[in-house]
Amino acid sequence: MSANQRVFSGVQPSGKLHLGNYLGALTQWVKLQDDYDCIFCVVDLHALTIPEAVDPKELRAKCREVAGLYIASGIDPERSAIFIQSHVTQHPELTWVLNCVTPLGWLERMTQFKIKREGRETVGTGLLDYPVLQAADILLYDTNLVPVGEDQKQHVEITRDIAQRFNSLFGEAFVLPDVMIPKVGARVMGFDDPEAKMSKSVAEQNPRHAVGLLDTPKAIKKTIMSAVTDSGCEFRFDQASAGVRNLVTVLEALTGESRESIANRYEGRGYGYLKQEVADTVVAAVEPLQQRYNEVAGDPAELDALLERSAERVREIAEATIKRVRSAVGIG
Repeated sequence: MSANQRVFSGVQPSGKLHLGNYLGALTQWVKLQDDYDCIFCVVDLHALTIPEAVDPKELRAKCREVAGLYIASGIDPERSAIFIQSHVTQHPELTWVLNCVTPLGWLERMTQFKIKREGRETVGTGLLDYPVLQAADILLYDTNLVPVGEDQKQHVEITRDIAQRFNSLFGEAFVLPDVMIPKVGARVMGFDDPEAKMSKSVAEQNPRHAVGLLDTPKAIKKTIMSAVTDSGCEFRFDQASAGVRNLVTVLEALTGESRESIANRYEGRGYGYLKQEVADTVVAAVEPLQQRYNEVAGDPAELDALLERSAERVREIAEATIKRVRSAVGIG
């Protein structure tokens, strides 16, 4: 591990950031600041891939909200860059160049594209092209490591493929990034459907699916107490139902207590007790986050200025990459 290694990641400003985002991404990012050069982006261009769902005014507000939650979660803007993707124009420029070296078949095989196009008569090109924009996001900053959940691993793999293809055609222009997957809390499941990963889009349709980071204590407790489990009291983690494993995973991630210790403590007591502890623990965890968020969001001018300062910092890195790319392909 080197302090000079760079980490890049981002969240789309759609829906509400939830407990899964917090445990699977934000808390992990906070820890990474101690050992890596970190860049964290609010990926608003990705939010345009389904234009029918876009409200321009809401999108702008959500960008500020997500950036504010980054800071409230403990990401230090003095140590890590926090910026809005569309404020750095090198992202779409690099995307076009990478489009020209990316085989169509690579994009058509992407799992998320297959899922999101299902049931639609037609989709926009942006939905198909999403992985190329994501590759540009990563490659612009000479990224070494990309912290993602298991479901995003394929996107980092195609980023490596695109970078390798470009490098073989035009010379060594890009660093090849590696995946970084956290061991605990990387995959928090829906409270209503513990077989499916917690999702912002699903939460918009069903409030019992996820706990939002800005939800009230009453709403948080109601969601968790209604979580799907089963009728037993089995606490061997490998034999418990998916719903029970999910609750234990949340508690393990928030407290640091081992799943074995949690299971031993609740053996034979019934899942209502477990749900109550999870609910109380989640409320206690998000309370200081919400207080900090209200401080940050209460001064939007200062937040905008902070985001612009970070954008200015990363533009220098992005422009250096774009200059290499322009030179390599013979443009500019």
